[in-house]
Amino acid sequence: MSVAVELALDPERNYEIVNGVPEEKEMLGARHGIVAMRLAIKLGAFVLANQLGEASTEANFKIGDNERIPDLSFVSASRIPAEGVPEGVWQIPPDLAVEIISPNDLHEKVSNKVLEYLEAGVKQVWIVSPEIRSVTIFRSMEQVQVFSGDKVLESSDLLPGFQCPLKEIFPATASPKE
Repeated sequence: MSVAVELALDPERNYEIVNGVPEEKEMLGARHGIVAMRLAIKLGAFVLANQLGEASTEANFKIGDNERIPDLSFVSASRIPAEGVPEGVWQIPPDLAVEIISPNDLHEKVSNKVLEYLEAGVKQVWIVSPEIRSVTIFRSMEQVQVFSGDKVLESSDLLPGFQCPLKEIFPATASPKE
C-alpha cells in the first residue's frame, strides 16, 4: 500500500522537481547575483532589441520528467505558443539555458543537468563560472566552446550578433588578505 506524502514547501523558496522530488535551489551569494544580473541585462537587451523571443531569469521549464529553473533562459519567438508566454511553467524546453556555478555546486550534478537539458532539446547550455571567470557553451556533449580571460562571449548560431566582453559580466574580485 502506497501512502502519498504531502510536503509543505516554503512559498518563499524556488524548487526544481527532479525525479518527482522537490529540490530547493540554494540561496546564492553576492557574486552569483551580480554575474546573473549583468548577463541578464546584456542578454535581455539584445533579445528585446532584435525581437528574437523572450529572455528570462529563474523561469520554470518542463525538462523531460523534471521541472528545472535555469538562472537565465531564452525561448525563440518561433517557439512561443500561440497563446503566448505561460503564466506558470513553460511546457517546452528553452532554446538556451544558463546555469551560473555557485561555490556549493558539485561537478557531477552540473554535468548531469547539462546532459538533461541537451537531451530535452535545449540548443545551448551556458555554464558560467564566476570563480574562474569563464563561460562554457555546450551545443552537445561533444561540441563545447570555452570563453575566458579577455575574450568576448558570442553565440552566432543561436543569437546572431550577440557579443558580450567577459569583463563586463564578472565583477572585480577581492584581493586575498595578507
